[in-house]
Amino acid sequence: MDTTPQHTDTPASARAAAPRRIAFLGLGSMGLPMARRLLDAGHPLTVWNRTAAKAAPLAAAGATLAGSPAEAVRDAEVVITMLADPAAARAVADALIPALRPGTHWIDTSTIGPEATRALAARLPEGVTLIDAPVMGSVDRAATGELLILAGGDTAPVADLLGPLGTVTACGGPGGSAALKLVLINAAVGGVALVAESLALADALGLPRDLAVRTLGAGPLAGAVGRATATGSYFPVSLAAKDVSLATGVTKLPLLEAVHRFLLEDPSLLAEDLAAVAR
Repeated sequence: MDTTPQHTDTPASARAAAPRRIAFLGLGSMGLPMARRLLDAGHPLTVWNRTAAKAAPLAAAGATLAGSPAEAVRDAEVVITMLADPAAARAVADALIPALRPGTHWIDTSTIGPEATRALAARLPEGVTLIDAPVMGSVDRAATGELLILAGGDTAPVADLLGPLGTVTACGGPGGSAALKLVLINAAVGGVALVAESLALADALGLPRDLAVRTLGAGPLAGAVGRATATGSYFPVSLAAKDVSLATGVTKLPLLEAVHRFLLEDPSLLAEDLAAVAR
């Protein structure tokens, strides 16, 4: 009997993907932990942030700090952006698009709406692909790689990079995931606003807050109650208001228009986490 060891090829799906040069732009409360997970996974990482000091923890861990978006993406095989709003995305795009090389994959995880996403895709040079991948989840889930990634476009070439960040839900072509993100985030923000008003009513009726929170949390608003009372998350009220504004700009949404006014009612809360509106 032939006992010579037989060589078999390891399936591509079972082989560890080779590290790729990644440029990560936008190191705010979400971008920083996402970039750190990719750096910890062994990928050579170049980072850029408008406020350079925010990149210091990553630079100390081995990332290369770029002085501009164009410098960050010049040698990158994959570009990832996590930016605050459509204006920020357009400004960074103006700087980085001329420096993109054919074959580059650009993963935009920002929440900017489908119109802005499609406008970015239309500006790309030949050979560059945009994967529209806004995420659901706050800083706690970003740090642990448990984000819900809503992906538009072909994610197969970057699956090894999305895996450390969370779970991917395919949403068709670019723009579809941006649209779904608006649906999901506005349901969440609207739910928190409803919980806030319900607690205000409970207070006006003289009910103990803990009783109101406990019983609301046992009903259909359980998820919204959990977010309204969360302590480990950070989704600024200002960005929640931006997301609601993106939705109300698409169609008439009277309830969300009221939520938008509610979110902007107290300027002192704009930099606080969304849960602050229920306190």
